[in-house]
Amino acid sequence: MGAGGRLMNLDPARLAEALAEAREALDAAAARGGRGAGEVEVVVAGKYIAAPAAPALVVAGVRVVGENRLQDLAAKRELVGDALTFDFIGHLQRRKVRDVLRLTRLVHTLDSTRLAEEIAKRAAGPTRVLVECNVAEEPTKGGIVASEIPAFIEDLSVHSSIVVGGLMAMPPEAADPEDNRRHFAALRDLAHDLRRRYDGRHDLSDLSMGTSQDYLVAAEEGATLVRLGRALIDRAQR
Repeated sequence: MGAGGRLMNLDPARLAEALAEAREALDAAAARGGRGAGEVEVVVAGKYIAAPAAPALVVAGVRVVGENRLQDLAAKRELVGDALTFDFIGHLQRRKVRDVLRLTRLVHTLDSTRLAEEIAKRAAGPTRVLVECNVAEEPTKGGIVASEIPAFIEDLSVHSSIVVGGLMAMPPEAADPEDNRRHFAALRDLAHDLRRRYDGRHDLSDLSMGTSQDYLVAAEEGATLVRLGRALIDRAQR
C-alpha cells in the first residue's frame, strides 16, 4: 500500500481476470434487463490506485479510469498518456475545470449552475457532461434532487457548449444491493423522460450508476457506466 491506503503495485494478470469476470457478469445482468452484451462500461475507480501502478492498469486491459482528484488524474495521465481514457467522478471545483476538461473524456458530477457556467466558459467545443442526481435526497451528499433536475437542465441549456450526456447517481450504502434497485429504476425513468423532452439538444444516453456494492442491480436497471473499485482491486494486490 502507498500513501492514503492506495495500492502501489498491482498484479495485471489478476486484475485482468477480475475485470473479465466483472464484464461477463455485467453482460448477464444487462441481458436480464433486455439489453445486449457490451452495453455496460466499467470505469475503474482510480482513488484506490497510486500513480505508479497506472501502467499495470494498461497491461490488465483496463480502458477507462475514473478519478476524484485532479492531481491524481494528472499524475497517471503523465505516466500512461492516451493508453487509458480518464473520466472525472469526484466533486469538481470551478478553479480546476480547465485542466480537468483537458485531461478527461467525461465529467460525471455536474451539480450546479455556477459549475455549468465555468464548464461552458472553458469548453473548447461541445462538451458532454453528466448531471449528478442525489437520488435518496441525502443531506450529506452532493447532487441535485430528482424533482429539480428538469429545471436544472432547462437552465443550463442556454450554454450551447454543454450537452447533457446523461445522469449520475451515488445511492446510499446498502448491505443488500436490492435496496438500491428503486433508486436506479427511478433514475432510468427520469432519463428516459428527459431524453424525449430534449431530443436534438441533449442526448441523455448514459447512466452512471452502480459501484462495487450494487453494480449488477444497476446494470439490470439500465446503467451504461458502473464505477468499480474494491470489487476489482482487492483481487489484484501483489
